[in-house]
Amino acid sequence: MARPKKQFQQLLEEIDSTPWGPAEQALVAQAVTLAQEIGDDRLEYQARMRQTASANMGGATDVMLNSFAWCLARHDADPTRFPADIDNGGADLMWQFKWMASALRSSPAFSQDQITAVLDDMEAHYRQAGLGMSGVLTARFEDAWDAGRTEDAERLRVQLEATPRDEHSHCDACSRSQVAGFFVDTDRDAEAIRLVEEMIEGGFSCGEEPEHALSRVLLPYLRADRFDEAKTAHLRSYRLAKDNPDNLTIVANNIVFCAVSGNEARALSLVERHLGWLAHDGLNVDAHFTALGAFAFALDRVSAAGHGATPVRGADAAGLVPFFGEHDGVWSAAELAAASWAAAERIGAEFDARDGGDAHADRLRRLRGLADTGFDVPIRSDAFVEPVSAAFPADADAWFDRVVELADYGAEAETMAALPHAFGVTDAEKQARLHSVRVAVLVAGERLEEARAVLPERIAALRVAGDDAQADLEERLQLATFGDAAAEAVAALDRELADDAALPPRSRGDLAISRASLHLKTEEYDAALDVAERAHRAFAEADDARHVHATSLLAIFALLQSERLERALGHLDRLLAEENLGAGHRARALEIRARIRGGQGDFAAGATDADETCRLLAALGADGALAATHMLAGALWEDAGDADKAVTRYRTAAHLVGREGGDLSGIDFRLARAMLSAGDAAEAAELFGDVLRREEEAEVPEGSRAMTVMMLARALAASGEFGQAVGAFGYGAELFGAADEGPDQAMALSEQAKILARFEEHDDAIELLENAAEIVRRSPDAVGALSEVLHNLAQAYAGQQDERAFALFDEVAALATQHEAGWLLADVTDSRARAFASLGRVDEAVAAALTAADGFLTLGDAGAAGGSELFAARVLAGNERAEDAFAIYRTVLEHGAEIPPLRQVAALELGDALEALGRVAEAAEARAIAEA
Repeated sequence: MARPKKQFQQLLEEIDSTPWGPAEQALVAQAVTLAQEIGDDRLEYQARMRQTASANMGGATDVMLNSFAWCLARHDADPTRFPADIDNGGADLMWQFKWMASALRSSPAFSQDQITAVLDDMEAHYRQAGLGMSGVLTARFEDAWDAGRTEDAERLRVQLEATPRDEHSHCDACSRSQVAGFFVDTDRDAEAIRLVEEMIEGGFSCGEEPEHALSRVLLPYLRADRFDEAKTAHLRSYRLAKDNPDNLTIVANNIVFCAVSGNEARALSLVERHLGWLAHDGLNVDAHFTALGAFAFALDRVSAAGHGATPVRGADAAGLVPFFGEHDGVWSAAELAAASWAAAERIGAEFDARDGGDAHADRLRRLRGLADTGFDVPIRSDAFVEPVSAAFPADADAWFDRVVELADYGAEAETMAALPHAFGVTDAEKQARLHSVRVAVLVAGERLEEARAVLPERIAALRVAGDDAQADLEERLQLATFGDAAAEAVAALDRELADDAALPPRSRGDLAISRASLHLKTEEYDAALDVAERAHRAFAEADDARHVHATSLLAIFALLQSERLERALGHLDRLLAEENLGAGHRARALEIRARIRGGQGDFAAGATDADETCRLLAALGADGALAATHMLAGALWEDAGDADKAVTRYRTAAHLVGREGGDLSGIDFRLARAMLSAGDAAEAAELFGDVLRREEEAEVPEGSRAMTVMMLARALAASGEFGQAVGAFGYGAELFGAADEGPDQAMALSEQAKILARFEEHDDAIELLENAAEIVRRSPDAVGALSEVLHNLAQAYAGQQDERAFALFDEVAALATQHEAGWLLADVTDSRARAFASLGRVDEAVAAALTAADGFLTLGDAGAAGGSELFAARVLAGNERAEDAFAIYRTVLEHGAEIPPLRQVAALELGDALEALGRVAEAAEARAIAEA
């Protein structure tokens, strides 16, 4: 048995080092099974103690109750062999007792007598073990509060407050959170907020804290008109809670907040995201009650905002039928709101029947009472996207126009879907055109047999329309004029093209454009252009503007493929100036020009073209291309520096892709990045977290995941979550290391170090930077990363007055000189000046600072130059060399003429220095500059 027991011990070690979650739960289950196979009760006790805690954290109430009961029975029978504390650093058996009464209270399937019996048994065990009563009082307080026995709960709260804390008391985070929740329920908002803010300021945390506490005071913050704090608390609470189904109540509180704060779209998104959690833990019925009430309330607000008909994704899952009942088709927001209220009322009635009161009914009344309450706390993570749909054509002729425009753009799927509606046209030429479109789309999709089968209908339609010449031509060539690239088809096309003089102009044009298209496919661009010109003349002779425009687009493609960009752009501009250019051709031309303008750096103009393309495609119903075009628009607006516009375009793209069940990770990454640029850092962090979760589940390669983690870390830092940002940068470094991407790993460590240094953790920061330097030196070609890491390490050394900084400054300066990086050279020279100053080497500091300023000025960066000069002046003024400083201050005023903040600071400091020397009039003149 030695080998299985060794395996068991290894399992326990792995369990104790694995974070809560599915992986840890699987290990625990494996340990229990292995212990049973070994047949050793003591080993099983070790595993089941861990299983109780695991199930509590994971919301597996049935597993938790069974595991605890098994352990308690063994402990009661032989406390020596089965001790209350297994010394694994986790909750001991008496602590776990606190979870049991709460678990029983969470389901109306357990009677009040059963709950009381557990509480009494808990107290007896505590007394027998000689433990303090804090844990017991806490459990009795929770029971009274949840049952609606408010007076008993208040009495127990006061008693608990007077009871000495012991090792089985709730931790500082949990006790404050619990009492804060009670204060909110008993209309003591200010006291609740005080407790939670004490908790946050003290840095207290636990398994579900601070996210639970923050969710409890969301409405109190709103009622106190503290909207910024409410928004920050919501974003932090939800981000911490959103990945654990056991946090359903916390998420429910956040959903109610969204609904009352004017964020109905976000509320709907959260409802959709967490509906499935209802089926997670069948015994946590009280959480179901809270969530159903929140869902109902939020969906009512969605309906009130005019979106009651919006489908609620995921509501038709089989696991939700026990809550909402059977339903035909998708649930709308309004329908699901009614079903959620009904389910919440049914569950609440079961609880109240058990408890002999109306506590749950009262909670629903209070929730409904918020119906007319509203606050304005904008959160830009979600927005209702108006349905993108084209007007339904009125008749067959309108459908004909739609088909032609869709085909002109190249929207093949939508073209085929629209064709059946258009075949009802009575005009013979239109009928022939429709048959042509159908054959062309089939050939483009390599469905040649289907194309051959319907070609006779096209030829017959041509004859009905009186175009026998074209009919004869297509009868001879079969699919050659529709894009068939087979050798015999191309040869036949060439023979006809060589002897086309007797054909009508339109047929000559058809032959030429067909051959030009084949030249384009085989990358014979000059030949394509030559034959396209021939097609253009023929179509112009036939007065066929639509085919003239099609030929122009083909020529533009050939010019682009052969890298004749300016000629292509000229053709595009002329084509788009045509008043009779159809919507399909216009959309394609605009899309091409948008990409060209983006490539040339004219991002705003390109984005404007992309926006117009989106408008045209939406009007045509070309839904398949809309998401990609909105992505293009978003990317161009992002590059143009207009993050707000990028956000709206990316969000529309996400809506379109999500509607079809597509992969949102790439779009959401871009959306989160744009949100971060727009200043919505907390919302961006939430979305980056979602993207990372999907990437982890999909086992995306480490390097790609690392990029997402880095953006998440930056968003966390920008939103003030520095502790989490440090962890994220560290995780990013690990992933880059696993991907063997040393320079990026070093940059991640460098970012981690910057945050540590910000909070005076200089030794740890330097250790990280030294590690980063060692890593990045292995990649000398990564000059950007190498110079930045070494520069950061040098600055860190300088901050500790460590003269090792100067050798690193020299190394960075050499890199800057070698690679003609003038700004970096000036910047590292400025850093050297500050290092000299910290060591009291005044003349060297001033000289280096002024050298840096000259370097910045040479590059046209007056702001950076002024910063270096200002530093030099301060060093002189601080070392009793005011006269020398005055000249430099005046230089700063000169260089900062177009930089008011810099000019103002310099003027005020100059005034102070002059006044210190008794030169009051001059000081007044300097200050007047600042006031001006």
